[in-house]
Amino acid sequence: MKKAAFLLTSLTLAASAFAQTDAGKRLLTIQGAPRGDVRSGPLTFTGSPVKAKVSTLNIQSGQAVLAAPKGTPLTEAKGKRTGTFTGNVQVTRGRLTARGDTLAYSEATGQGVLSGNPSATFSPEKKEDGDSVTISAAQMSLDVDNNLSTSTGGVRLTNGPQSARAEKLVFDEDRELAQLTGNPTLTRAAKAGQKELVMTGQEVRALTASKTLYVRGKVKLVQGGTTTTGDAAYYDDKKNVAYVVGNAVSVDGSGNRIIAPASGYIEQNTALGRVLKKNAAFKIPAAQFALPGEK
Repeated sequence: MKKAAFLLTSLTLAASAFAQTDAGKRLLTIQGAPRGDVRSGPLTFTGSPVKAKVSTLNIQSGQAVLAAPKGTPLTEAKGKRTGTFTGNVQVTRGRLTARGDTLAYSEATGQGVLSGNPSATFSPEKKEDGDSVTISAAQMSLDVDNNLSTSTGGVRLTNGPQSARAEKLVFDEDRELAQLTGNPTLTRAAKAGQKELVMTGQEVRALTASKTLYVRGKVKLVQGGTTTTGDAAYYDDKKNVAYVVGNAVSVDGSGNRIIAPASGYIEQNTALGRVLKKNAAFKIPAAQFALPGEK
């Protein structure tokens, strides 16, 4: 019983320490001398610009207001305060730079919500590493507990020759991984000798550095007069090859059909406009496209 009690106490203390560390990361610090009631709040900061920091997020704006929940003095509200930033808001974290008209940050949730024509740019580590990723949406939420951002409402993403539209985007900055849901459409622009490629499905995941894609759920690829459908697809932009699995069928402009065997797949070379059925199985490397917490 004593050992069990000791173990329970240790676990409780560990959980408490973890919670305190997590909460500590969420505390907002704003530079400058504010106006307002220092004890009760709210406090208003102005500057050219106002500068603030929370965890790895650096914030600049024309004005910031720090407030506490109703009925709680500001001096006793650490971990529950809110920060509202307005006027040319800019948020940076590593290689990510986001802009908008307003940023509403909550210490309780660790979420900073950017609104008012928000946009973001994620730059490659080196110029030779490839293209920047640009994102626009109706709203963007930045999480300080991890390097994830969530964009919603009329989302647009551009990564070199690839562009996408969806209703929701989750972007993992550590893995340079985008998850698009809500009627996602991805377009690979036409280039010399290669027609535009349009891909749709219920979900699109893209590794933006390697420009590889994983599309699943009612997948459709349209290039010129050729339409290929299936349950899932893997596309390698550098190789110009799509691998379509699960009830894979391709139909050309003349109505000719290529049907993959149940155990096989369709290989579509988007540079050559060539479609082949393969008898062997193709395993999509789904694990490469996993977000934090997924297996």
